Amino acid sequence: MPDRNSPEVLFDSSPCKKKNTKRYDLIVIGGGPAGLAAACAAWEAGLREILLVERDRELGGILNQCIHNGFGLHYFKEELTGPEYAGRFLSILEQTGVEVRSGTMVLELTPDREVHMVGRETGYQVERARAVVLAMGCRERTRGAIAIPGTRPAGVYTAGTAQRYVNMEGWMPGKRVVILGSGDIGLIMARRMTLEGAQVLACVEVMPYSGGLSRNIAQCLNDFDIPLYLSHTVTEIRGKNRVEQVVVSQVDKERRPIPGTERVFDCDTLLLSVGLIPENELTRQAGIEMDRRTSGAVVFEDMETSLPGVFACGNAAHVHDLVDFVTAESQRAGQAAARFVQGGTAEAGPVLEVETGDGVTYTVPQRIRPDRVEKGCGLFFRVNRVCGESEILVRSGERQLARFRRDRLAPGEMERIILPRAALDQAEGRLTVSIREVDAV
Repeated sequence: MPDRNSPEVLFDSSPCKKKNTKRYDLIVIGGGPAGLAAACAAWEAGLREILLVERDRELGGILNQCIHNGFGLHYFKEELTGPEYAGRFLSILEQTGVEVRSGTMVLELTPDREVHMVGRETGYQVERARAVVLAMGCRERTRGAIAIPGTRPAGVYTAGTAQRYVNMEGWMPGKRVVILGSGDIGLIMARRMTLEGAQVLACVEVMPYSGGLSRNIAQCLNDFDIPLYLSHTVTEIRGKNRVEQVVVSQVDKERRPIPGTERVFDCDTLLLSVGLIPENELTRQAGIEMDRRTSGAVVFEDMETSLPGVFACGNAAHVHDLVDFVTAESQRAGQAAARFVQGGTAEAGPVLEVETGDGVTYTVPQRIRPDRVEKGCGLFFRVNRVCGESEILVRSGERQLARFRRDRLAPGEMERIILPRAALDQAEGRLTVSIREVDAV
């Protein structure tokens, strides 16, 4: 007999998972610019059972808080703000039958393309898909990731958090500001905080070059007389309840602080623009092969990952500098997902491994299947140093397959080249992308 002193179990406390019998053609995870472009492209390519999942209340992702202009110059051939750019794709999405679930967090992606998600309205759901596009975007690196010494007062924000506070929530983070890092978000926030009445005392960059676009350095720092300290970093944060001072020191070639170079800034706010990290917990969980250089998935020419039928695009694949490039790449992923669903897996042909040579940090894609390339294959990459007039060289063994000229190259600006199908047909096994400065020839 049951113990009368024991409470009666009235419900099962284990998570209630609803596993639907419906199978979507495509599930797109992430409703930012990448997810919107991929979903719209897949619909245009003929898929009709598409689910777009977004954890925020609204679609649009980071674009919603980027109220500055400069978007759309490549794709729409006109200058737009972030919300305007997102609005263009939301209008396109409204003309489709894509199902949208906002306020829904994806918890797991299984190797057989089951997507576990939870939302306030739907509860815990498990949806099945013939193909999946990973478009989760990226997150900011925090103070804890770079281990700045000092106390832990209020007033230390990532630049993106401060951007959301100012542009969407209507809150002003501080009045006297120092910015660590010269990434594009940090540069843009230097201008934004100045326009809102704050005094931006300095932008501090540990590298000997800026990590942002040249146009942002000119428009956000130079136009407002905000000094940029290259080869410097914050070595101490001081303050009890609120930031009171930050100590900035010059660094040597090994990025170690040089004693005696300390400079103290009296401020109440420190903004961190120290890098972005692609959101790939789901990707790793599914057992997809990762690239440590991009912190994203290893992808083929059509953005397919090592798991057939799963594609990655946008900042989840690698950090972009222009949303226009995110759009083009994500459309390619959406179209490829549609082909996968409609035609299944094609026979495996030869695969070229793309390797980095002198001056190149990473490439995307990392693998190319020439049989699946029609006219040419776009290749994104970043350089690891500032270069003057240069040549981008693509080789296979000792054979040079292509050469591209550039007036200038910088780590903060992503480069894109198109490799012709004819050049890919001449390659054997591997491609190497490298930089040669013309002055050094």
